[in-house]
Amino acid sequence: MEIIHTDKAPAAIGPYSQAIEANGFVYTSGQLGIIPDTGNLAHNMAAQTVQALENVKAVLMAAGLGLENVVKTTCYLKSMDDFALFNDIYGQYFVSSKPARSCFQVAKLPKDGLVEIEVVAAR
Repeated sequence: MEIIHTDKAPAAIGPYSQAIEANGFVYTSGQLGIIPDTGNLAHNMAAQTVQALENVKAVLMAAGLGLENVVKTTCYLKSMDDFALFNDIYGQYFVSSKPARSCFQVAKLPKDGLVEIEVVAAR
């Protein structure tokens, strides 16, 4: 088991790792739309979705992987009313490789985020 960490994604805001690699898979913690340089959330749903996906990419890059290695995503939205917008942006990141996905509306996310994304990637 190996802990994955990068300064190009937000630091963990609790007692957890950005990602763990085990048995040829990388499991990321949920990534919010937090801008790493400021620690603040991006200003709206579209910007938070882009930033969350960029944060996922940064964590995967620290493990030597990319979005093409992702086999499963779990996505949490504050409101399913944002699903179409989220889906459009998500689709721009997963063009040729389309991992399995679950997407849920949740009551509340850390820091009052609007979206959180976690992934499982295969080496």
